[in-house]
This record gives sequence, C-alpha cells and structure tokens, in this order.
Amino acid sequence: MAQFLPGLPGHTSSGDREYVDTASESFETELVAFYEQYMGVTEGGQDLDQTRFTLDHSRAKGFFEFLKGLEEKHTDLFAVKGQITGPITFATGVKDQDKRAIFYDDQLRDAAVKLLALKAAWQVERLSQFQVPVILFLDEPALAGFGSSEFISISKQDVLDSLNEIIDQIHNRGGLAGVHVCANADWTVILDSTADILSFDAYTYFDKLAIFSQDLIRFLDRGGIIAWGIVPTQDPESIDRETAQSLTTQLRTQFDHLAGLGIDRDRLLAQSLITPSCGTGSLTEEQARKVLRLTGEVSQALRQELLKSPLG
Repeated sequence: MAQFLPGLPGHTSSGDREYVDTASESFETELVAFYEQYMGVTEGGQDLDQTRFTLDHSRAKGFFEFLKGLEEKHTDLFAVKGQITGPITFATGVKDQDKRAIFYDDQLRDAAVKLLALKAAWQVERLSQFQVPVILFLDEPALAGFGSSEFISISKQDVLDSLNEIIDQIHNRGGLAGVHVCANADWTVILDSTADILSFDAYTYFDKLAIFSQDLIRFLDRGGIIAWGIVPTQDPESIDRETAQSLTTQLRTQFDHLAGLGIDRDRLLAQSLITPSCGTGSLTEEQARKVLRLTGEVSQALRQELLKSPLG
C-alpha cells in the first residue's frame, strides 16, 4: 500500500508509521487541492504526469524497472500487466490518526478511491506506449474477509461502487481491468462488477468458486475472462512436487466440473488465462522461475486444446 499512499490528503509519515491525519491544520486545504487536481484531470484534460497521481520512483521501484525491461524487449510483447492495491484492501488497511480505517470515513474513502483510480489510469497510460493490450489488476486480499464480522458494516454496494469507479478509469484509457483475490471470497462481488477478468487461486480454491456457476455463466456471457491461478506459489513443497502435466490434468478436471454445471467447455477455454496462484516475491529465484515456466507450459497445453476445438 505504501506505493500508492503519496498524494492522499493528510498523508503523514511518523517514524515507521504512515497514516492520514485529519486533525492537522492543513488537512482541509489539502483536501480542496486534491479535488481540484482530480477535477482538472477528469474534466479539464490535465496531463496526469503533472499531478499527484503518478507513482514515485523511490516507492515503486519495481514499476520503473518493469518499464525499463519492457523498453528493452518490446518487440516480443503480447500484452502488459500493471497492478494496484484494490480500494477495499487499501481503505481498510490505511488508518487515520486515531488508528481507524479510512474506509469508514465517507470523505476519506472517496478520496482514496479517486486516488487509486487515477494512479491506475496513469499506469495504463504509461504501459500503452508499448502498443499492446494493457491489463491493470486490482489486488484485493481483503475481500477474503468480506461478509465476516470484521467487515460487517461494509455493504456489497460499497464494494461494487469502489471497484467500478477505478475500473471505469482503466476502461476510459483503453485498458482491461482484473480483480485478484488470493483466498476464498464472495465471488459474486467481482462477477457482478464491471471487471473484465476474475483472477483466483484455482490450485486451492476452485471448489469455492464452482458454487457460483450461474454467476460465472453470466460473467462469461458478457465477455468476462477467468484467470486460473493453477500454478501454486504459497507452498514451496507444492511447487517442487507439481509438473506441467499434473497441473494441466487438475485444470482439465476443473473445466469438466464446470461443464457438468452447464458452462460451455470451449467457451471456457477461449475466455481463460493461465496464471500463478499469487505472487512469487516470497519465493527463491529458482522456485519463482519454475512457477513462471510451469505457467507457460500449462498455458501452451491448453492453447493446443483450444486450437483443436470448434472455437479454435
């Protein structure tokens, strides 16, 4: 979340703590300036590069290294993907001076969503220079807790409104928007949003998603894409044990299960991406490389199957 905090009104750093200070004398002035700049972008056509809605080199080093790598090998690109912390995870994780999540302050939540929306838009603009489709993912681990006592006061409409406002800005700049949850969740929240891609841990939580087969059908009917996180990343032992063949077999079994629930198998193949189940940042380099290799090999195996189908 620290990558995306700068620019939020009241953002304060004190020692190892970062929070939003609504009690400071300058907060109201900062809030007015924030909305003036937001309106300047969304209604006045102001260049995002000249605003608070860019990423900072010191906090988001990975993004700028990513851009550098893309510039060196852009001729081989098929698509590019950026990411941002989702609004629920961000606004329930960032606190004010009294250690209260900013999500529960309507004004702060609105500012946080708008901040993330334009930082996502800025990423899409930067990534669009490579002339291939741009995908921007909203990472929402907090949605695993949606509906629990911890988030009892957060409504589904609150979640949908927050997600869709960011997705709208991604779409406005020609990007595709995905939402990733790395644990179990109420998947209707994502399936009912305007997201183009649902990304989930298929290796561990497929049975939890399969419960929502009718919602999946509606999602696919509107052109939605499912990103199958079939390659494990959470457990090093699983990474060492699995092969492309074993994972492809597991994935085909999952496709067959959904086909038995009324989802057209060929359509499912055509509207799927193969991904790791989550990030590889906590893995060794050797394990991370295996995860990426397995992802490519499983994808290729499924691609061959699709090419043999009527939709191919």
